[in-house]
Amino acid sequence: MFGDRMRSDADELAARAEDAAGRLRDAGVHGIVLPYVDTAGVTRIKTVPTARLARAARWGVGMSPVFDVFLTDDSITASEHVGGPDGDLRLVPDLDRLTTLAAQPGWAWAPVDRYSQAGDPWPTCQRGFARAMVERAAAAGLTFKTAIEVEWALGRAGTDEFVPACTGPAYGATRLIELSDYARDLLAALDAQGVEVEQLHPEYADAQFELSVAARDPVGAADDSLLVRQTIRAVAHRHGLRPSFAPSVLAGRVGNGGHVHLSVARERRNLFSGGPGPYGLTDEAQAATAGILELLPALLAIGAPSVASYLRLVPSHWAGAYACWGHETREAALRLVTGDAGEQESAANLEVKCFDLAANPYLLFGALIAAVLDGMRQGLRLPPPVTGDPAALSPGELAERGIRRLPTTLDDAAQALSGCPPLRDAMGDVLTGAVLAVRRAEAQRFREVPDEDVAAALRWVY
Repeated sequence: MFGDRMRSDADELAARAEDAAGRLRDAGVHGIVLPYVDTAGVTRIKTVPTARLARAARWGVGMSPVFDVFLTDDSITASEHVGGPDGDLRLVPDLDRLTTLAAQPGWAWAPVDRYSQAGDPWPTCQRGFARAMVERAAAAGLTFKTAIEVEWALGRAGTDEFVPACTGPAYGATRLIELSDYARDLLAALDAQGVEVEQLHPEYADAQFELSVAARDPVGAADDSLLVRQTIRAVAHRHGLRPSFAPSVLAGRVGNGGHVHLSVARERRNLFSGGPGPYGLTDEAQAATAGILELLPALLAIGAPSVASYLRLVPSHWAGAYACWGHETREAALRLVTGDAGEQESAANLEVKCFDLAANPYLLFGALIAAVLDGMRQGLRLPPPVTGDPAALSPGELAERGIRRLPTTLDDAAQALSGCPPLRDAMGDVLTGAVLAVRRAEAQRFREVPDEDVAAALRWVY
C-alpha cells in the first residue's frame, strides 16, 4: 500500500472500496473516473471498471509523472526535476469523495492523490500540497472555509467557434428562460451528487452563467470545483451545448473568473468579524489579508496561470486588476464581504477576484494558505481600503496610496513567483520548478500570437 497514511489501513481501505463497488454495481455504475488537475490547469483522468476499484484503492493506477510539465496543447516542457519518458506514479482514489455522477449514467467519480511507486507522496501532487498546507495551518490553530465561484459561457456544440447558446441580457430573466431545462437539470444533478448550491444566475458576458457553492475545507472545496465543472460539461453535452471556462472566451470581452472566497477561524471563531479593525476585522484577519495582498503578484502565476488570463485581467471590468482591498469594492483584487446585519459572524469572508478557472484549485488554495500564514507570521497591517475604480486615479495618486497594477503578462507573474521566498518555500523546489517551467513555456508558446488567436486556442481547454 502507498504512503505511511495508507499502509496502516490498507486492508480497511480495500474492504471499503469493495463494499462501495458492490453498491455501485447494484446501482448500474460500470466505471470510475479518477481525475486530477495538472500544472497547466487541465483536468486529466484515468478510469477503472467498478470491479477494479478495490485494487485501485490498495495499489493505485499508473500515470506518467511527465504530465506535471504538459502544456495546454499537450506538448511537453521540462523542469530541473521533472520531464522525459521515465518513471511512473500511482493515482490513489479518495473514497471519501466517491460520487455517482448523476449526468453521466453508469459512471462514478473520485479525485486522486498521487504517490511514487515506492509509496511516497509525489512532490508535485497539488492535492497533497493543499492538504499539507491545511495541516500546517491546523498546527497553528487555524481552520479555513473556502469556495470557488464557477463562471462559464455556454456555446452551441458542433463548432470550435463560440456561438452563444442564448441571447438574453446580462442577469436577465430571458436568458434563464431560454435555457430553463438546462439550468434545471444542472441543479438536479448537483443536488443528487451532494453539492450544496447557493446561487445560479446569468452573468454579464454573452451566454455566461455563474454558480456558487457552499464553503468548506480547502481540499473539499477544490474537489467541489472539479465536480461542478464535470457536471456542467456533462449536462451541457446532453442539451447540445458546450461550456467554456476559459478566462477569455472572446478577446476584448468580459471573461470567466474563478473568484475565491475564504475565511479563517481560530477556535471556531471567524477572524473576519467581531474585531477592532476596519469593518470588524480582527488583527489576525488584517494580517492574513495583508499577507495575500503583499504576495498577489506572485500568486497571480498560480491563480491566473494562462496567457488568456491577462486578456481578462484588465481595469474597469470587475476583474481585480489592482493590488488593493476594499469593502464590497468589486474593482479591488481583494473584496471584503461582511454580510448582512446579524450574519457577519458566519458570513464575513475575503473574496479574491483576480483569479480564474485556468488555475489548479488545489495549488491555489495551498498557496493562499501559505500567504495567510506568512502575513500572520510577520504581523502585517493593511493599508487604507479603496473605494471606486482605481483606474480613475492618476499614477501619482496610485503611488501615494500604495496601489499597484498587478502583472499584465504571464511572464511578469512567473518572474514574481520566482522571486517569492514564502511561496517557493511552501511549495518546495520540485513543485515550484514545474510551475515555473510550464508558465514560461506557455508564455513563449503565445509570444507573437494575436489576442483573438490566444482566446480561440484556449477556449475549450479548461
